Amino acid sequence: MAFPIKVCVVCSEEFELRPDKPGFANRCPACSEPESTGPATASSSSRHLSAEERKAEAEANEARRKAIRDLLYRKES
Repeated sequence: MAFPIKVCVVCSEEFELRPDKPGFANRCPACSEPESTGPATASSSSRHLSAEERKAEAEANEARRKAIRDLLYRKES
């Protein structure tokens, strides 16, 4: 079975779209590779936070959850 031939939207090269290909379906494997894994792309869970930062983040998340809950479930008067 032949795989469909696609054209990359980034570099305009043709490639075979295989089922196990990582990344986007409209990008070739070279263009689908993740960008540089520098500190800007590090997730917040991989950073080491101090106790004060964790507490501030938890409070902010609680406030966000409360605001969303109030918006979703408030009674119309």
